[in-house]
Amino acid sequence: MQGVDLDDMLEKIIAEDPRYKREAYHFVREALDHTQKKLTKQERGTVRHVSGQELLEGIREFAVGQYGPMTVTLFDDWGISRCEDFGEIVFNLVERNVLAKTESDTRQDFAGGYNFHDAFVRPFLPPSRQNLPSARPLEAPRGNPAQRKLQ
Repeated sequence: MQGVDLDDMLEKIIAEDPRYKREAYHFVREALDHTQKKLTKQERGTVRHVSGQELLEGIREFAVGQYGPMTVTLFDDWGISRCEDFGEIVFNLVERNVLAKTESDTRQDFAGGYNFHDAFVRPFLPPSRQNLPSARPLEAPRGNPAQRKLQ
């Protein structure tokens, strides 16, 4: 799909579902391209469908390579705090026919992915701190920070 068409479609998607910024959608498209190229190379030129778990791994690799230790900060700004958010973005694009899916693809394919701290922070910690337990919960709290109760 051409850039202008994608931008028009993103306007409609974001108007209906404002949870994620435009940059999040562009990132997911770029990460999907990265993942497809990697899988095609591994499978000697065979192009095939990318599963949700494969896309999550491609997202992790692409994000670390592109944004390094700033990944979590950018994702937070874009409205992404857990792997399920990538599934929501993918399926928003599927519902607008920007991306295709198979009969077996669901949003649940993105559930229980990886811990953001382990995937995007830990690789950049000094070696002496890399084996410490995760300092953050598996999922970041959702919603307005002013409405969250301190525990």
